[in-house]
Amino acid sequence: MILYQVDAFTDKLFAGNPAAVVPLEKWIDDDLMQNLAMENNLAETVFFVPDGNDYDIRWFTPGAEINLCGHATLASAYVLFNILGHKGPSITFHSKSGPLVVTKQGDVISMDFPSWRPEKITDYPDALEAALGVKEIVGVYKHRDLLVELNSEDDVKNAEPDFTLIKKTREKIIITAPGKKVDFVSRFFAPSIGVDEDPVTGSAHSQLIPFWSEKLGKTKMEARQLSKRGGHLWVEQKGERVQMGGKCVFYMKGEISI
Repeated sequence: MILYQVDAFTDKLFAGNPAAVVPLEKWIDDDLMQNLAMENNLAETVFFVPDGNDYDIRWFTPGAEINLCGHATLASAYVLFNILGHKGPSITFHSKSGPLVVTKQGDVISMDFPSWRPEKITDYPDALEAALGVKEIVGVYKHRDLLVELNSEDDVKNAEPDFTLIKKTREKIIITAPGKKVDFVSRFFAPSIGVDEDPVTGSAHSQLIPFWSEKLGKTKMEARQLSKRGGHLWVEQKGERVQMGGKCVFYMKGEISI
């Protein structure tokens, strides 16, 4: 099997979110895909197989399969468009979260994802401030993941998460606040599935986009994820769907021997 490693949501190497992309002719055993993801030890390893003119896609963290991943989908589309010679302006991936249509304009790849509007909750884990290493929480919301609103970009940037405490919650957690030079910023923590802090998280933006679109009264926005590697996204709320776009940089091609 051939493996491609691509940095997604960035225009420079060693930034954004690295994904391992493994194109397949047919599905291999689930345990083998999980072991490959564990061996790669990246936030996500993505596999896809042809389905007529479309593709079926699945994503694995080092610890578990997940139902949606943005940066690895972006990286898969980059590999298909730029390396494997996919013809046409769009690609449709079929996933556990439904069909995902990806388009390319110049060097920006845009993904059509579900809109997951989070609802405000009051029943959330005790001592959440201590787990996240923040002083004050504005509000807590949830769809797939916990979305924790903070006061400022600096609060997001300076948060000092305790991953042991976060893992005990068994939650994937987004922290977010208004941005200084972009509309909103975020960070994402998921130690319960083997990813302490994800560099750039497309699936989290399925919640972040409808949340900030409603809060800011805007449909088109820019976003930045404030991990150490950092990542930039152009996003839009489109009814029951969201669109998020970014760039990719090719890093490596390898061969897997089993």
